[in-house]
Amino acid sequence: MKDVFVSSSPHIHSPEDIPWIMRQVVYALMPGALVGVYFFGLPALSVIAVSMISCVAVEALWQKGMRTKVQVGDWSAALTGLLLAMNLPAGCPWWMVAIGSAVAIVFGKQVYGGIGSNPFNPALVARVFLLISFPVAMTTWPRPRPFFEQAADAVTGATPLGALKTAIFEHHTITAAPRLDLMDPFLGNIGGSLGEISALAIILGGLYLIIRRIITWHTPVAFLGTVAVFTGILWKINPDLYAPPAFHLVTGGLMLGAFFMATDYVTTPISLKGKAVFGIGCGLITVIIRIWGGYPEGVAFSILIMNALVPLINRATQPRRFGAST
Repeated sequence: MKDVFVSSSPHIHSPEDIPWIMRQVVYALMPGALVGVYFFGLPALSVIAVSMISCVAVEALWQKGMRTKVQVGDWSAALTGLLLAMNLPAGCPWWMVAIGSAVAIVFGKQVYGGIGSNPFNPALVARVFLLISFPVAMTTWPRPRPFFEQAADAVTGATPLGALKTAIFEHHTITAAPRLDLMDPFLGNIGGSLGEISALAIILGGLYLIIRRIITWHTPVAFLGTVAVFTGILWKINPDLYAPPAFHLVTGGLMLGAFFMATDYVTTPISLKGKAVFGIGCGLITVIIRIWGGYPEGVAFSILIMNALVPLINRATQPRRFGAST
């Protein structure tokens, strides 16, 4: 009779570990990153490279300084760097990108204990820090031009959301804003951060994550659906003052936020119901900031605010224990 060994769980092992998951998200971001490089050229490539290298370097230095195991091989720092780069304009100077990377890793992640312990999305913490600290650089948007037409004298312009906000503030009507073909922000031919210029590229990456079961559909659908419903109601009430829902869906960082930032494993709810509630909250706050706030964009702020409410959402949406009577 052979000896029987009884070990503790888990008994079933899966190759889907943390490095594998992080790599899948990096792969999913590649379409958006490539579109950014195509339309903004070497400056966009520089922002991506500096951000990813800086995040990995800062994490390694921090872990060495804290005398803990260096874990940059798990790809989480590289992913944070890429997500931060997708939230930045192509014209950001390298030193500003490096500062943002340090803030993301140190103040957005490591001070809480590292991966799995941070309450807020590190890349969004860095984006908001840079926006508050360097508002001019963070709102200077190079105009897109195909890679082979790149010139040394980059021309800047407003984003569609920025132009809309200016028209409402100065003329009290959206009809004063430049006319926008919605296919431009859908395909990538507009100014903005690297992750907000092509809704199509981000959607393709998001669908890849859903198909590979890296994320579920609940948060993105709830997020996008809430924005569409409430902007649609406002548009029906006064189309001269409020833009149609299609405009809000394809402009700004909504797609990037819905598929990549609001679905972070660590900073979002656990249950499917909680994920839906989280997405609805993000959508509501985004609409409030875009319509009535001082900033033209509200995705980053909405996700960070909802990150703070995740413990409450988890408690309220906790499923009943198996076998429990109440």
